Parts: sequence; structure tokens; C-alpha cells
Amino acid sequence: MADTKESETLSPPPSKKGLSRLIAAAGYSAAGIRAAFKSEEAVRMEIAAFMVMAPLGLWLGETSVEKVLLVACLVFVIVVELLNTGIETVVDRVGKDYHELSRVAKDIGSAAVFISLALVVFTWSMLLL
Repeated sequence: MADTKESETLSPPPSKKGLSRLIAAAGYSAAGIRAAFKSEEAVRMEIAAFMVMAPLGLWLGETSVEKVLLVACLVFVIVVELLNTGIETVVDRVGKDYHELSRVAKDIGSAAVFISLALVVFTWSMLLL
């Protein structure tokens, strides 16, 4: 049986302008981060790694540029993981049945996360070794 939350038809929120639009966007962003954190173990792991590695990067980086690079590549991983989670959520929303294009979409999102993690390894290796 379908979950009632999924099968409900909801209307989009009313359009906002100016400062109220920025405030609403911040709220939607916070809700998205909470949803990803709640539903995806990978997001929780990457945020935990960020909480440990970002202060370490700020401490180990010798120049401001090095510090920015060490922390920015960690932020990039979280951004890519959030996009991947969004892709996976949309694919799952369309249907839980196996479909080759669904697999390809999820694999491509996973590849993007993998490449962003490789960027962390590369950046940290180049700057710290």
C-alpha cells in the first residue's frame, strides 16, 4: 500500500518576493539538509567527517589559500552528496520498480560523489604530504 504522504497531492507554497523569499529559501534549504541527514547514512558520515576534518584542515593549512582548499573540497563533497540524494529521491519517487535508466541515474550520482571524494584525497595529499 502506498504511503499516504507520497500519494497526497499538495499545492506548491505561494510565491514570495524580496526578503521573505530569502527567508523562505533558507527554511527550505534547512529542511532539505534535515531530510538528507535523516534519510541518508552517507550524508551523516560525510558531515561527521567534515566536523573532524575541517578544523584539522584549518590547523594544518599553512596559508589562507591552503586552509580554504582543504575545507572547500570537504564542503564540495557534501554539496555533491546532497545533489546525489536529490537524484535518488526523485528516481525513487518515480517508481520503486527496477529500471535500467534509474540504475544509470543513481550510478552517475554515485560516481559524482566518488570523484568529489577523490578530490579530497588529492587536495589533502598535495597540500599536506
